[in-house]
Amino acid sequence: MIEAIEQFFLETVGRELCVLFCAMLPIIECRGAVPLGCALGLPWWQNALFSIAGNLLPVPFILLFIRAVLKWMRSCRVKFFNKIAGWLDRKIEKHKGTIEKYSYWGVMIFVGLPIPGTGAWTGTLIASVLGLEPKKSFLAAFGGVLMATAIMTVISYGVAAIF
Repeated sequence: MIEAIEQFFLETVGRELCVLFCAMLPIIECRGAVPLGCALGLPWWQNALFSIAGNLLPVPFILLFIRAVLKWMRSCRVKFFNKIAGWLDRKIEKHKGTIEKYSYWGVMIFVGLPIPGTGAWTGTLIASVLGLEPKKSFLAAFGGVLMATAIMTVISYGVAAIF
């Protein structure tokens, strides 16, 4: 079954777009896309470019629309949306001290740490809710995505070279 799914994606979408789409996913982002591209046999530079592009595609939309979306979700009658908004509010509250303390540098460092719970989605979500300027927040997220992709590329291709 897994082989059939793998063949479908590789034959229909292609390795490059698999990496791009994987990098667009929240939580996974470039932390999962880079190892995927390495496993699929992409050259490191191509893998890094598709991972960066995919990871950055959602960022402008998050920066521009997340506040309105969260406001709607909080007031929505559907409890599922209320729960998601509450979960996001708790996540923002948990990490906002770091970003408030260091401002745009905090966004970049937060996004650049390749650990679970950090990344472009969460970093730009927090920056937007805190009211940081969208253009500077995008540049900070861009720097963080570059940092995370570089770290994951070195780790992924370094481990692949050893084994």
